[in-house]
Amino acid sequence: MLRELTIRQFAIIEHVHLRFDRGFHVLTGETGAGKSILIDALGLVAGGRASSEFVRHGADRAEIEAIFEIPDEHRVRQLLIDWGYEPDDLDQLIIRREITAAGKSTCRINGRSVTLSMLREAGRHLLDLSGQHEHQTLLRTEEHLEWLDRYGGDELLAIRKKYGELYAEYRELVRKLEELDLDGKEHAQRLDLLTFQRDEIAGAHLVPGEDEELERERTRLLHAEKLLSHTAGAYEMMYGERGALDLLQESLGRLEQAAGMDESLDQVVESARQAVYLLEEAVREVGRYRDGLEHEPGRLEQVEERLHLIRQLKRKYGNTIEEILSHQERVERELAELEHREESQEELRAEIESLEEELGRLAGELTTLRKKAAMDLEKRVERELADLHMGSTVFHVSFFRDAWRSGELTPAGRDRIEFMLSPNPGEPLKPLSRIASGGELSRILLALKVIFTGVQEVHTLIFDEIDTGVSGRAAQAIAGKIAQLGQRFQVLCVTHLPQVACMADHHFLISKETVNDSTTTRVNQLDESGRTQELARMLGGVEVTRTTLEHAEEMIRLAEEAKDAIRSNGKSG
Repeated sequence: MLRELTIRQFAIIEHVHLRFDRGFHVLTGETGAGKSILIDALGLVAGGRASSEFVRHGADRAEIEAIFEIPDEHRVRQLLIDWGYEPDDLDQLIIRREITAAGKSTCRINGRSVTLSMLREAGRHLLDLSGQHEHQTLLRTEEHLEWLDRYGGDELLAIRKKYGELYAEYRELVRKLEELDLDGKEHAQRLDLLTFQRDEIAGAHLVPGEDEELERERTRLLHAEKLLSHTAGAYEMMYGERGALDLLQESLGRLEQAAGMDESLDQVVESARQAVYLLEEAVREVGRYRDGLEHEPGRLEQVEERLHLIRQLKRKYGNTIEEILSHQERVERELAELEHREESQEELRAEIESLEEELGRLAGELTTLRKKAAMDLEKRVERELADLHMGSTVFHVSFFRDAWRSGELTPAGRDRIEFMLSPNPGEPLKPLSRIASGGELSRILLALKVIFTGVQEVHTLIFDEIDTGVSGRAAQAIAGKIAQLGQRFQVLCVTHLPQVACMADHHFLISKETVNDSTTTRVNQLDESGRTQELARMLGGVEVTRTTLEHAEEMIRLAEEAKDAIRSNGKSG
């Protein structure tokens, strides 16, 4: 549940801090006062895309911060734990968005930076925004299948997920088969290219790490003359006549004689003896190193040639020897497929046929479950529409299997559906896109929202002028339906209808004022007197009269009675 919202330097809002509670919140105000700006800000909290145009003129950044209270069982809690958050730190969520004047956006949850896609994933479990954009979504037939599948529940969604995974595998196999189905000339050219690459790499007999060893050897060979001079001199100084080894051995002999007379020198003798052994080993190692330098004529040229070959292969096939060898493995696999193209084609066709059979079976299960869900959805929508004074409306989910080519598989199965409507008795069913009335679309969207809130875990519902195009009894019906939702969920609603506003549990007034050529939006929570004044304005326009005030008071009284009835029905149900 949304508890607090703070907005700074956003559009025409300089600074707003709002507190929310349970129940039905309504936001009203004059046209252009900034009601929808608040919805835009909440859209960013839910992961909407940011733009520098959101930053208030003259400011360097806009900031939006929302605080949510989430219960232990809320799905977003597990999502955040999976991202590494500590469970004890998730009693409340603080989501913060910053947008700079240059258009850069940052997202944080409880102080930690997250990506926009992560915020969007968390946001869809926290807020459900319905507005004019969802009217358009409702008109897009490609979205109707998504609505139906969500309504179908876990079993349907699980099968669709399995189908989607198999379909991706199926499309990959089809792609491979298409690659093998090259014409003869392309096949021969590809075979020649891959054969050349395989032979060139294989002929080099590369060993992982050899380039690094060759570089070290090259360095040694480039300095071979100095290395030989130094090591030969060191050898002579250690092993030559009266060299260090002779002197050390002579010293050891004298110490051994002394230790024969005083055993306290035994440890010194042992140390000297170890020094002799170590020096003898050093002499042998230096001698071997010196001799190796003396017997490697032409080796530098060999090393340079080998390094040149490796560098050429790196330019073609990878930055390291390991990458070159990996490329060789891929080439050999493709060659095996091309050289045995007919066998590979047959294997792929068999796999594709097997997957098509399984996909067809799953698509059939999806169709069965969808038709069952569609029948139930039709009844539910018509019941909700009856409550919204569209009792004679027929809502139908049409299936168009023959719209696809015979047997064609799509990413979602074999079904194409469309929501159809007959608003009046005797009229034929029409696609929603051909329903002219905005009021009818608003009520259909609200009916679907009421139904879908029962199958989702979002606790905060936001309606941005969902009552567009309605008035009179239809407006009262919409108000009652939203008030019912307010008994189960936290609801925020931007409206221009007094019939909706009077049913709210909490009323916020959005106003706009200009001071010193600077325009800003203000938001105030209204008390009972303020509510009456605002409802009177909504009823009568600019001028508030005693008549409109009395009418507003009557509306509030009747609304409270209606809400009492809703609460009573909720308890008895």
